[in-house]
Amino acid sequence: MNLAESASLVLAAQERGWERAETPEDADLVLLNTCSVRATAEQRVMGRLAHYASIKRKKAQSSFVLVMAGCMAERAGERLKKEIPALDFVIGTSARSRFPLVLEAVEKGQTEALKNLVEAGEKPVFSFSAFHLDQTNPFRSFIPIMHGCNNFCSYCIVPYVRGREVSRSPAAILEEIRLVGEKGVREITLLGQNVNSYLWEGSLILPAWAVNGSSTLISGNSGKLDFPGLLELIALNLQAWGVKWVRFLSSHPGDFSRETIRVIAENSIFCRHIHLCVQHGSNKILKAMNRRYSREQYLSLVGDLRSSLPDLSLSTDILVGFPGETEGDLEETLDLMEEVKFLYAYMYHFNPREGTAAFSLPCRIDEDTKRKRLSRVIALQKRHTAELLKSRIGNEVTVLVEGISRKNADELISRTERDEMAVVPGDASLAGSFGRITLSSLRGNTFRAGTIELLN
Repeated sequence: MNLAESASLVLAAQERGWERAETPEDADLVLLNTCSVRATAEQRVMGRLAHYASIKRKKAQSSFVLVMAGCMAERAGERLKKEIPALDFVIGTSARSRFPLVLEAVEKGQTEALKNLVEAGEKPVFSFSAFHLDQTNPFRSFIPIMHGCNNFCSYCIVPYVRGREVSRSPAAILEEIRLVGEKGVREITLLGQNVNSYLWEGSLILPAWAVNGSSTLISGNSGKLDFPGLLELIALNLQAWGVKWVRFLSSHPGDFSRETIRVIAENSIFCRHIHLCVQHGSNKILKAMNRRYSREQYLSLVGDLRSSLPDLSLSTDILVGFPGETEGDLEETLDLMEEVKFLYAYMYHFNPREGTAAFSLPCRIDEDTKRKRLSRVIALQKRHTAELLKSRIGNEVTVLVEGISRKNADELISRTERDEMAVVPGDASLAGSFGRITLSSLRGNTFRAGTIELLN
């Protein structure tokens, strides 16, 4: 989500004639778009702020305007403005629409007047940007479809910095997909903090160019459009715009319906990879996390997915060291991993986030124990990843060529619909093309292929 929002902020600047500076010393404005999900992310931001504050002191009168946006700005921006005088503006997640005002004030030399206006004004209501194309990755684009979260998992800061769930209009989603398709994008990823809880209850009037059948699909949804309905609508309209693959993240297991599985299975445009956050394998810990599903329900969902989508790969998030976790709870997580066998996982240990329900929970696990438990989870996941990738050698697959390999200018980096990476020989002219390759060998977690057969 931060990538998409960063792209929209960059586009807002470029539309006013701004260009990227080579260094902070050359800049008129420095923008930090921040994340608060992990404490480590906020620690990195604090380091960056100190770095830029130091540069500002050295530049004195010719210095840049320093702006912090995103979740950390929402959570702690006002406090940081008092602690770090070099920080000129904080733009929380609901206030991104103010960024053009900041740009205009810098252009006119009126930043002090805008600071007074912003501080005296009411807190704005969140609104979606119209366009999020990242120009550094011209063939893949992130499309936000919802914002916020209503789940309030006990360890998670997101509902407090992003707010309650807000869904984007289907007309605006279709319009952005059409626009990025016209610019050559071949794959899109639908984004949301809880993407499959998407529910639009506003106007269902579609653009005039929507293909035949779109209105019929909409009218059958009783004035509402849920996530599987949106997926069907996208599938109906997608091919006309050149976009061939669709992904989505992040999905909450408690909101993953059988209807969603049906739509994915019936439409080959949806990539056969799903990021399905489990967080833990113990029912006791899942309840303490307020995850709203049990171990058994999660495994049942995985079974339904693999029954309908035999070629599916799964990835996940796993959090260990939650307060009250025992060795038995950890063993249940390892056992669940053995049963599911994720292609990859984002693994981390619990860090208390002030403002969340888990911050004040008793029975915290000491740091040494958390690190040891995390190392066991990481070791098991590395084994599963290696086994799954090795079993794929010899398979013929379709890939999207993303660009030149960083390690060899005569090779291309590509991605399968299962979210596996593969290197193939070729030149830059093939970027953005789909092709068929045979996974002939494996180096680390990246496949190698001898040739690529381009597809129309």
